[in-house]
Amino acid sequence: MSEPTYTMIDSDTHVTEPRDVWTSRVASKWKDRVPHVELDPETGEEFWLVDGNRGTPVGLTATAGWRELFPAYPPTYDECHPGSHDPAARLRYMDELGVWAAVLYPNVGGFGSQLFLDIDDAALKLECVRAYNDFLIDWASVDPRRLIPIMATPFWDVQATVAEIERCAKLGHRGVLFTGEPHSWGLPYLPDRSWDPIWAAAQDAGLPVSFHIGSGDSSEDLAPERAEVESFSAMAARGGSSLFLHNGAHILDLLFSGILARFPRLNFVSVESGVGWVPFILQSADYQYRTLNVRADRPDLEMLPSEYFQRQVYACCWFEKVGAAQLEWVSDERIMYETDFPHPTSIFGKDVPATIESALGDLPGATRRRILWDNAAALYGIEGP
Repeated sequence: MSEPTYTMIDSDTHVTEPRDVWTSRVASKWKDRVPHVELDPETGEEFWLVDGNRGTPVGLTATAGWRELFPAYPPTYDECHPGSHDPAARLRYMDELGVWAAVLYPNVGGFGSQLFLDIDDAALKLECVRAYNDFLIDWASVDPRRLIPIMATPFWDVQATVAEIERCAKLGHRGVLFTGEPHSWGLPYLPDRSWDPIWAAAQDAGLPVSFHIGSGDSSEDLAPERAEVESFSAMAARGGSSLFLHNGAHILDLLFSGILARFPRLNFVSVESGVGWVPFILQSADYQYRTLNVRADRPDLEMLPSEYFQRQVYACCWFEKVGAAQLEWVSDERIMYETDFPHPTSIFGKDVPATIESALGDLPGATRRRILWDNAAALYGIEGP
């Protein structure tokens, strides 16, 4: 049997957390409050229960390869794609596609760890974050060259987050997951200098910071009341597209925050957000910056917003066509490719090479190589085969 030919590093995938992530790692006194899986006897579905609150069905975030169309999803772990929750099976699936490495993001705690805020106990919230980070290192240990863990943060506590970054950097995490809109949770706005210890810790550790879509408050976009008038699938489609625009707002906050000026070696990644909106955001930001004379009262912002982006920000894409219009404003050194496996809008199986060809087929070979491989390899320190 011939060895796989690897052509891609996947910059955004998700782990469907196994049922024992928290129950096996958090003190037994909290066993009924930590995230754990229960079975709905009426529907036969396995779902997460977090501090007494019913959470997401296990299979809703692992629909890749499911025999029925969305909004149907696998009811149990046994019926999910095994690569969603088993690392050895994930590597076999990656081999089938020629994916050398996959960057790993969560589900249960939210795409910015915000769902842990539902736990009404400061110590338990922190323990849940630490347990997830330990689990992800264990999961990736099957092949740490190819499974790239991104740590969660207790972002509501600056000092705890700094300590966790320092701890997780030593464990082998390759990036830091952070909410793009902390103010949605009653915390200071992103530009507030109170966050600086976090940026300093990430920069010192050499870890990029990820703003994944859905890291803020998406309750309005995905409200049950909307599903009643739109249908669940229409709400998910519209809401999912709306989340891309939220990330545009997060990046604007970042570009005008002064963070990039104060921490010039710190990189940020807009994850699962697409890149098509980036050229307009950069054009608009530069125009507003010049026209409104921002430099006059913000001398710390010595460069144009677009220049800070090109120096320190990445964006990830997976279904859209990338061509000259995008690359005129976004360097091909600032775009990475992803599949979003195993989520409902991920590209899966034979659709992956076909989608890559459709999305990137008009680009020069060197540009494709940077988007599919080189950029992620350099950012995360990924060793090749």
